[in-house]
Amino acid sequence: MRLQGKVTLITGGGRGIGRALALAFAREGAAVAVAARTQTELDKVAAEVAACGRQSYAVACDVTERAAVLQMVAAVHERFGRVDILVNNAGTGRSAPFFKTDLEMWNQLLALNATSMYLVTQAVMPGMLERKSGRVINIVSTAGKIPFRYCTAYVASKHAALGFTRALALEVAGSGVTVNAICPGWVGSTGLFEETIANIVKTTGRDATVALKALADMSPLKRVMQPEEIAHVALMLAADEAAGINGQGLNVCGGSVMD
Repeated sequence: MRLQGKVTLITGGGRGIGRALALAFAREGAAVAVAARTQTELDKVAAEVAACGRQSYAVACDVTERAAVLQMVAAVHERFGRVDILVNNAGTGRSAPFFKTDLEMWNQLLALNATSMYLVTQAVMPGMLERKSGRVINIVSTAGKIPFRYCTAYVASKHAALGFTRALALEVAGSGVTVNAICPGWVGSTGLFEETIANIVKTTGRDATVALKALADMSPLKRVMQPEEIAHVALMLAADEAAGINGQGLNVCGGSVMD
């Protein structure tokens, strides 16, 4: 097992990609703490992790609030003693034409998609630097590399998240800690994906099947990605053998983005 004895903290850990991450890390031997806003969802994931024979911990937290983040990280440290691997997975998406993008939407997307990474990483990083060992993995989006119409706030927040990843990676280079990002394309079996399909149906009148095909066709593979595929790349980045990978944004999109 590649992560035997490691402690992983996953934000946005209650469903979708977060759940897939938690189970993948548990199967590789890690103890897993999951954080998100909804305790009932977290408890279910924690129970699945425990069923893998691993220690688990579920802690509700609004990762856009500094005090809540500090309390959450302190609770994880009390439970496990440290955090070896941080996966910043919390995020959300909304779309609107620019002149219908109000300040509330702008602030919400920047807070959850970028500021939360800053807050949680800043709370966890000191212990990693002290131990001269750690992995920070940020789940971003291909929207952190290329623009999409009607998504100014979302694209800005994801560019901010990828820029944060790269700048911090340079700052901690050589410390034993690496910072990387995963940039998925469309990922099925997630709440955000289901909301996107519903929004397309509502605004265009298309059938849900047609809407799904339109999103799948954006990838040369003609399909959407699955949460487990994102988790597989995260496991690779978390491994000891990935010590030479730093400041990267790895695309998992079937080839729709190649930079």
